[in-house]
Amino acid sequence: MADLWKGAGRYQLKSAMQWAGLLILSAAATLALNEIGLPAAWLIGPMIAAIALGVGGASVRVPASGFTVAQAIIGCLVAHAVTPSILFSIAHNWPLMLGTVGLTVLVSGIVGWLFVRYGSLPGTTAAWGVSPGAASAMVAMAGDYGADARLVAVMQYLRVVLVVLSASLMTHVLTSGSPGAILPAAPVEALDPRGIAATLLVAAVGGWIGHRFHIPSGALLVPMVLGALVQSGAGVALQLPQPLLTITYTVIGWSIGLRFTREVLGHALRAVPQMLLSTGLMIALCGLSAWMLVTLLPTDPLTAFLATSPGGLDSVVVIALGTGVDLPLVLALQTLRLFVVVLSGPPLARLIARYA
Repeated sequence: MADLWKGAGRYQLKSAMQWAGLLILSAAATLALNEIGLPAAWLIGPMIAAIALGVGGASVRVPASGFTVAQAIIGCLVAHAVTPSILFSIAHNWPLMLGTVGLTVLVSGIVGWLFVRYGSLPGTTAAWGVSPGAASAMVAMAGDYGADARLVAVMQYLRVVLVVLSASLMTHVLTSGSPGAILPAAPVEALDPRGIAATLLVAAVGGWIGHRFHIPSGALLVPMVLGALVQSGAGVALQLPQPLLTITYTVIGWSIGLRFTREVLGHALRAVPQMLLSTGLMIALCGLSAWMLVTLLPTDPLTAFLATSPGGLDSVVVIALGTGVDLPLVLALQTLRLFVVVLSGPPLARLIARYA
């Protein structure tokens, strides 16, 4: 019994030291990125720190409930900033939006076919791995269809990291870095207990509904819709203090970064160059669709780039908030793509694996 208690004590001490190291490294990376004006530094800094520790062998993980709560808070933040104009935007421009989303899915299908045809990974695994969004849903479903969920996770979250970095750099270039040091927050003059209580209640209820009924990205989307209804119907303004948002961004960054363990990457070492090439090709082709969107809609290049970036929804939203882009358009396209990807994922993966 004494040995058992000693083992438990050593494990707790090791975990505490890893969390402390992660916190210190995250703060250093965030402050450095914030100093140069990189957008979403409060997300990217913790993510980079978590990747470093995860690959270095850290065993700590963000609980699934913590990531769910963080997504729910982001959903409330979006609900505070977005009006029903998202639905009007989709209804008014649905042919163009559906065409843009369809082009993104087609591009991913072509990249997936090339990956399976000339790559070194099994067909079904590669096909699931190049899906342009809904990373957690793709990883969850891939194993049920015979794919290697570990390799799919590496491909999906490597794509998420590269998309976040490319979107942040593009935002930095197109905005001259001016809004990069601003942490997006709800513009309130004074804290209102009713608003904070409403935010926490919406996050708790909406996050639980999204998780309980396995809605793709439901932990973000359900609180977003519920929060918008509360603000428009109940007349209560949601409030998100800056410390709450700082913690939220940190949890999301840690959740993504800590999945990059040495063991998982070891399984995909030979395919990493192919993963980087496929992800870079997908981002470039989505950039082409963004250019087409700019020419066909009265929108700016940054809005179009963020709207067509191949996932993930929560991280792209974090980058978009606080940059002055057309958030309803970004969210409308990202949300529409999310559901199209989830619905088309299984048949597209089977089709690619069969004909590659």
